[in-house]
Amino acid sequence: MKRSIGLGLVLAVALTGCTTGAAIYSSSYSSAGLAPIPGSITYNGQPRTKLTKSPVGSSFPHSFTDQWGRQVEEIYVIQPDRTLRIAQRHYRPVFSLDDD
Repeated sequence: MKRSIGLGLVLAVALTGCTTGAAIYSSSYSSAGLAPIPGSITYNGQPRTKLTKSPVGSSFPHSFTDQWGRQVEEIYVIQPDRTLRIAQRHYRPVFSLDDD
């Protein structure tokens, strides 16, 4: 009996951790943004040209190779003041076992 209660508590904690982790990686763009890294569009500050034709809140990707040779893709969101905010950053795998 005690063993099944303990197992149930462990599973409950594990599932709680999974749902909390999923919320961190959701596609919501409401966070403060990520710090720029070398290769980011905003690494040396905001771009000089303003994105005047793009609607506020729209997003676009930017791919580059970081200082360690990793492939990086960042998603930028246009803010109301026409500055860019890094909303997401993904590192692509260096190699893939699936060469199809």
